[in-house]
Amino acid sequence: MAYDVDVAAVRELLLVVAVAAVGLLLALAVAFTPWPAQPGGAGPAGLVELHGPPGTAGRTDVHAG
Repeated sequence: MAYDVDVAAVRELLLVVAVAAVGLLLALAVAFTPWPAQPGGAGPAGLVELHGPPGTAGRTDVHAG
């Protein structure tokens, strides 16, 4: 009787580990697979332009407060 309980516990634990491994593989695939920026293909890669609020270009005396 105790043998059946041990086998069932090991089987359930292996199932949980297998589902976790599949989930981890899916998460890695989503994280490291390039996503197309346009339908049908990847868009061109480029740098991002940073823009500040108007009137603050070149200001160095900005203080919090």
